[in-house]
Amino acid sequence: MGLLRTILIIALVYYGIKILSRIFAPFLLKYAAKKAEKRFGDQFGQFSKGQKQEPLKKEGEVTIDKIPNTKASNKDVGDYVDYEEID
Repeated sequence: MGLLRTILIIALVYYGIKILSRIFAPFLLKYAAKKAEKRFGDQFGQFSKGQKQEPLKKEGEVTIDKIPNTKASNKDVGDYVDYEEID
């Protein structure tokens, strides 16, 4: 009797979640779409504002905003070993 009751409870919970997800899924998707649209709109707004604030540059003028990190190679790592292929 306990096994049958457990299986019945699991089936009811499964079908309950299935029905509720069909009811609430459109609302959740709409909410997620609005949130993503707002996030992308904010990013685009920041991008376009950043473009407007830059001073006009003469054609051919080059500016470097950030110097990339360059790592010096370590010469003490090991020795180069030449090898031959053996057939």
